[in-house]
Amino acid sequence: MRTIRMAGMAVLGIVMTLGLVVTSSVPAQAITRMHIYKIQYNSPGPDNGSNSSLNAEWVQLHNRSGSRISLSGWTLRDNCGCGHVYTFHNYRIRAHGYVKIHTGRGTNTQTDRYWGRSWYVWNNTGDRATLKNRAGTVIDRCSYNGGDTSVLC
Repeated sequence: MRTIRMAGMAVLGIVMTLGLVVTSSVPAQAITRMHIYKIQYNSPGPDNGSNSSLNAEWVQLHNRSGSRISLSGWTLRDNCGCGHVYTFHNYRIRAHGYVKIHTGRGTNTQTDRYWGRSWYVWNNTGDRATLKNRAGTVIDRCSYNGGDTSVLC
């Protein structure tokens, strides 16, 4: 046991001396708590822009913690850089809860939020969803290349 402990300390010393310690700009707690779970990027049927078709396109987030989390001021965006940004206002996700952010219009509930867009956000041929907290720190990302209707992240 003593040999293993001393060897481990020696390895740690070498790693720190060489600057090989990996750091993350995302707090570990945030990574494990909030997660982009699934993206339904290709709604069934033709992309005719109807509200029901728009609402069949969504991103589902999952709170993996045992505590409620305030998502007020958090954002969800796609990769186009063209202003597709959903901002949460006065919303708390339940412990171990899920919430879907639908593209179209609707009445917000605890489990379903509505972006209010009049056209599709998520590209059928590939895109990337990014979730940021109110400070602008990236909490999670999920990319896909198309070819199906949805992706588990």
